[in-house]
Amino acid sequence: MTLSNFNLQPHFLEDEIVKLIPLEENHFEDLFKAASDPLIWEQHPAKDRSSRDGFKTFFDAGLNSKGAFLILDKQSNEIIGTTRYYDYKPNNSSVAIGYTFLIRKFWGGSHNNSTKKLLINYAFQYVNSIFFHVGAENFRSQKAVLKLGAKKINVVLTTMNGISISPHFEYELKK
Repeated sequence: MTLSNFNLQPHFLEDEIVKLIPLEENHFEDLFKAASDPLIWEQHPAKDRSSRDGFKTFFDAGLNSKGAFLILDKQSNEIIGTTRYYDYKPNNSSVAIGYTFLIRKFWGGSHNNSTKKLLINYAFQYVNSIFFHVGAENFRSQKAVLKLGAKKINVVLTTMNGISISPHFEYELKK
């Protein structure tokens, strides 16, 4: 396979635990219900994502990325979160995975790992490096990324809506 064949939004990546389907506009209401728990966002730099306006900004960015997925529990078909590919750089043979959230009912289980493994295994058919950017205070996500085998390589300052926000740690997972 060549780099030019990398589809950032393949249809129906799935395993025995989760299904990932391309995010669509009609997923907003159900996904917002899942995201409206403020505790999901307490360690994220953008804590307003549990509000309709805050989540709409997050959701629209996901749609516009053309790399976002709805995460479904394979057994129940329940919407449990979202994730996406972003920052694809064919010349560097790299892509980032992030903007992931899961409802609390699925924290600490195998759903996040399963989601990331599906994305990683697919991406490694096309790229040599995968990056993760995790807020400096998002300890849950930092632990999850380390469990995948990624290494912290950098601290980056990011902006959101033109405003500087807290530092993010950059992790890399090599093929």
